Amino acid sequence: MTIDQPANGQGFDEGRGVRFGAPAVVVLPVREGKGVTQPMRSPEARLAEAEGLARAIALDVVHSEAIKLRSASASMLFGKGQIERLAAAVAAHDAQLVVIDGAVTPIQQRNLERELKAKVIDRTGLILEIFGERASTREGTLQVELAHLQYQASRLVRSWTHLERQRGGFGFMGGPGESQIETDRRLIKDRIVRLKKELDEVRRTRGLHRRQRQKAPWPVVALVGYTNAGKSTLFNRLTGAEVRAEDLLFATLDPTMRAIKLPGHDKVVLSDTVGFVSDLPTQLVAAFRATLEEVTEADLIVHVRDISHPDTEAQAQDVAKVLTGLGLADELKRVPMLTVFNKIDALEPDQREAVKVRAGEDAVLVSAITGEGLDELREQMAILLRADTHIHEIQLAAGDGRRMAWLHEHGEVIGRKDDDRGQTLQVRLSDNDWSRFAAI
Repeated sequence: MTIDQPANGQGFDEGRGVRFGAPAVVVLPVREGKGVTQPMRSPEARLAEAEGLARAIALDVVHSEAIKLRSASASMLFGKGQIERLAAAVAAHDAQLVVIDGAVTPIQQRNLERELKAKVIDRTGLILEIFGERASTREGTLQVELAHLQYQASRLVRSWTHLERQRGGFGFMGGPGESQIETDRRLIKDRIVRLKKELDEVRRTRGLHRRQRQKAPWPVVALVGYTNAGKSTLFNRLTGAEVRAEDLLFATLDPTMRAIKLPGHDKVVLSDTVGFVSDLPTQLVAAFRATLEEVTEADLIVHVRDISHPDTEAQAQDVAKVLTGLGLADELKRVPMLTVFNKIDALEPDQREAVKVRAGEDAVLVSAITGEGLDELREQMAILLRADTHIHEIQLAAGDGRRMAWLHEHGEVIGRKDDDRGQTLQVRLSDNDWSRFAAI
């Protein structure tokens, strides 16, 4: 896939595009001044994450810097002196792409491309490109394309042909020019309508599958967490699967489900979900709502945190913010959540002790790499899946061995009385397991 020429057509040889692996400059605008609320993360940490996002699509980050902004220029974002210094860095490194880790308006983008003589994309465009590269299922592909088109429709400065697929992804980062904009606008609008119809059908299918799972006698555990927190590595450890797990932002995009065994549970469905990130584009949040709703349908949410990361607290807040931003706060209140402090193998002995004290009884310490703490994690997951239980009196017909076995497997049989009609059991079951039993 190529990242095509700037919208204004300047800065590139005719027909020349920016390809993955191309040299890129990453810039973090740091807003200062009265009334500006500073984020929890340091500029250094935010810049490092932006570099990681760029490398996630194999861009060669040749230069990165944070630029302080007391007041953003409406036409250029940065000041004249800052632009000149940035242009010199772009020229010195022969960079073909400049990634601005923040919001850039269409006007600012065009002007920056003219001055820097390089393609410019903002944080939203970069994340959309990563998601386009990672999506593999039909639903994931449709969701990402819809999110991109909605983003592009508000800043149409390129022609439709940049959406042609060349090597996976969608080529979100550019296009061959500004010709036929009106035609493009109509094509994009029509395509959005078609995509929404296709996604509605996919969501109906997903809803049917979800209802079937709710009838099935197995609880569901969903892994959530900041991108690169180690969810997929943990998923692989618990399931024996081989889900893509790399030291790479957004290595996993499409949800994956596998069956595992837990103490007292012969079968539990474990779901690995897309990682979250700060300032996740609103277009993606909306497009992936149906997928993320799977989290609220789970019987247990396991929040995986990279406890070795210096910004682990800020990352945890970002995860909570995304889930709340989906409008699912009420649904989430009914689902128990277990916090997992992952990557303890990356901690020094004194740091590990401090983390143990900090975790107390509210979190489980694990290393998905070494397997340390996984037995305790399985125990805690099993305990929470049995939380919120009630005692039910259930009468079974003589010879109903299947339902009897299910109750022993998923509940706690605390009393039994036999008579001519069969058996009357007193069984402790969670509300979800009681619903599942009723559906058998």
